[in-house]
Amino acid sequence: MILVLNCGSSSLKYRLVDLDNPTCKRGGAIERIGESDGDAPDHASALRKAAADLGLRPGDITAVGHRVVHGGTRFRQPTPIDASVLSAIRDLVPLAPLHNPANLTGIEVAQELVPGVPHVAVFDTAFHATLPQAAAVYAVDTDLAKRFGIRRYGFHGTSHRFVARRTAGLLGRPLSEVNTIVLHLGNGASASAVAGGRCVETSMGLSPLEGLVMGTRPGDLDPAITMHLHREGGLTNQEIDEVYQRRSGLTGLCGDNDMRTVLQRRRAGDPAATLAVDVYCHRIRKYVGAYHAVLGRLDAIAFTAGVGEHADEIRAHALAGLEPMGIAVDPARNTVRGPMARVISPDGGTVAVCVVPTDEEYAIAEETSELLELRTD
Repeated sequence: MILVLNCGSSSLKYRLVDLDNPTCKRGGAIERIGESDGDAPDHASALRKAAADLGLRPGDITAVGHRVVHGGTRFRQPTPIDASVLSAIRDLVPLAPLHNPANLTGIEVAQELVPGVPHVAVFDTAFHATLPQAAAVYAVDTDLAKRFGIRRYGFHGTSHRFVARRTAGLLGRPLSEVNTIVLHLGNGASASAVAGGRCVETSMGLSPLEGLVMGTRPGDLDPAITMHLHREGGLTNQEIDEVYQRRSGLTGLCGDNDMRTVLQRRRAGDPAATLAVDVYCHRIRKYVGAYHAVLGRLDAIAFTAGVGEHADEIRAHALAGLEPMGIAVDPARNTVRGPMARVISPDGGTVAVCVVPTDEEYAIAEETSELLELRTD
């Protein structure tokens, strides 16, 4: 069995995955680590608590898979963790100051508590490492870009890879033959264009701020807004970052970041919630059209993550009016709920619209296992 760890700055999500028995799900989450009212005083205690919760015994674990947010340009695939890898992840902290330090802490503590088995880093950015230069490069000063690592990296890659694979399986076609737009819609949201299993475009860029409208983040915006807020509003860089990270997106538009609440308010006629949903779906629709153009031939659109899997109103609204492009949602199929991957477009459509539940922990376990099997060949 593979232990999967997703270590945040004040949280730990953990899961024990048996790839031979995917329905067996053992895991949990420990929140507010280090806080006075938290579940654990530090990450070492949190990991011990997770081990006790799982009832782990020596020999139960064959490997540990760690989610690491940023792999820069160096890490293009899952990687066995050694001292040089830890050093490289540390060097990437400026690109992910909120995430990579927490990931490092989780790895270092887990190596002490679970010794004698391989530890593997699975990077959010790795799936997007195949972006062509035309998609990855920003049109800014080349010397500055090289000096500070400015380019489009993309995130949620583990989920995008998993869902692209599952979509091809749902359609009964080889992954290499399927062009898919994956829409990962949760509190964080991103889109990707996947050509035959290879990512060729993605909405998040240098950071997870770019792209789609999210729960508290704005997605695409004119960079002049930053200078305007500083020059005219007197906001500091830290204050502007706070606005972009926590006071934008759905929260900025209507005061709520939970899509369930926003949709309830929209049904009741709330104008702020109505506008928030319209902006959210307009952005998705714009990306679908753009990525259709990038791919040339589009075979499938896959909705995933919390909003993508459960909000039928968002799926219908986001794709409304795209019938001339061969994209349509069947109203009856769209309202069916359940944990299974399914097609929600009408029969005979040129583009299959699908709901494909993601499972990032299982995907990390899969990638960890595949790497270790390759290494034993």
